[in-house]
Amino acid sequence: MATIQTSNNPQNSASSTQLVPEVSCIPKHVAVIMDGNGRWATQRHLPRMAGHERGVAALRRVVEASVKLGVEALTVFAFSSENWRRPEDEVSFLMTLFLKALRREVRELDANKIQLRVIGDLSGLSMRLRKAVEEAEVITAANNRMVLTVAVNYGGRWDVLNAMNKALAASPDIRSLRAPMTEDDLRPYLALSNLPEPDLFIRTGGEQRMSNFMLWQLAYTELYFTDVLWPDFDADCLQAAVHSYQTRERRFGRTSGQLAQHVGSESKSRSP
Repeated sequence: MATIQTSNNPQNSASSTQLVPEVSCIPKHVAVIMDGNGRWATQRHLPRMAGHERGVAALRRVVEASVKLGVEALTVFAFSSENWRRPEDEVSFLMTLFLKALRREVRELDANKIQLRVIGDLSGLSMRLRKAVEEAEVITAANNRMVLTVAVNYGGRWDVLNAMNKALAASPDIRSLRAPMTEDDLRPYLALSNLPEPDLFIRTGGEQRMSNFMLWQLAYTELYFTDVLWPDFDADCLQAAVHSYQTRERRFGRTSGQLAQHVGSESKSRSP
């Protein structure tokens, strides 16, 4: 079973624009925009809320399938900072659904050694929901089979600005402009600083945009878009995404010739 790679290993946590990450057949970190719940319900003449409920079941399937594949980290976009623009009754339902799912699923996650983390501007959530998040994170904190990160009231631009403000507050030299800010200054304050950058990004529902999700971290991530609506996404769909990933040539700025030479030298070094 895979073990979680954290920022204790610079090779795994550094930006892909600075170091070339290790590439494996199975993506270590998968990021997902779970899109299409409302359309799934509308197509079946059901209220949009029914689609969101089925979306929770789909997430459960994908978590199980990710663990079986050996994925080390799964990050999903549950509620963006822009989703507050949705109808008030739908937003209220989503928050209630998140609270219920937290309370219902945390014991199962813990039993399966899955660590749960929630990222985003949690100050915008109710006190009851923030308390449930804190309790769930404490219960699963020691688990190391896989990290499941749920992004709630999260935006990629918020993440970068939040990290920058924290870095400026922590470093008087930068604040006074006596030294330029570097990626190393910023990275520890990003929401996913303890995980390697995603290898594979999946968006369901047919849309092909990032929607303000993990803008910093997805710089060199392989992108996969599917027309499958999120409530219908299952283990086979995940496998199809991983298969697509396995056909990609991940160069990280190098040429194909350099990559072939690198792979060849690695093969020789492993030979007995």
